Amino acid sequence: MSLVSIGDVLVDKEVINAFFSCDLHECKGKCCIEGELGAPLSDAEAGQLHHIPEELLRMLPEKNVKYIRRHGTVEIYQGIQYSRTIDNRECVFTCVKDGITFCAVEIAFREGIIGFDKPLSCRLFPIRVRKKFGLDYLVYEQHSMCRSARKAGGECQVQLIDYVRLALQSLYGVDWVVSLRAFVDSSALRHG
Repeated sequence: MSLVSIGDVLVDKEVINAFFSCDLHECKGKCCIEGELGAPLSDAEAGQLHHIPEELLRMLPEKNVKYIRRHGTVEIYQGIQYSRTIDNRECVFTCVKDGITFCAVEIAFREGIIGFDKPLSCRLFPIRVRKKFGLDYLVYEQHSMCRSARKAGGECQVQLIDYVRLALQSLYGVDWVVSLRAFVDSSALRHG
């Protein structure tokens, strides 16, 4: 079977078997600028991003600020809320430093400017939460832009579930992550 059940969450085996460690110097933050839609948002996240403080706006390039003032920060597509993108490409919250694209929301959170982090879907990337049989179903989206992250993860033996551990804890709690880790470790012992 290609999926396992950890509590009430289904997990694709690719999520469990993958190695991943983002290398921003290689990919340059392409996940924030490639794709037609921005980050999927919960209702709470969309509410937070609707009312962003001026301190966060000052961190953004002028073109992003103008776009936000004209179009807002959130868009809805097929009933799902997303962070707005500029010309169906880059997220409105991107800023570039030394040729690398960063998330201004994440920077502002880490610097204590705002009280919320970047969207959970960004922190979970490249894992996406889908639905299957009415349950959350975690899948691994393999993108060519993340080739260097797969290579670095393999070389350093960083499993994808460990790379996104804090995001998984935010979503499902520490006990769930411990159960997932125990399953992975017991599977490795059986097959190793």
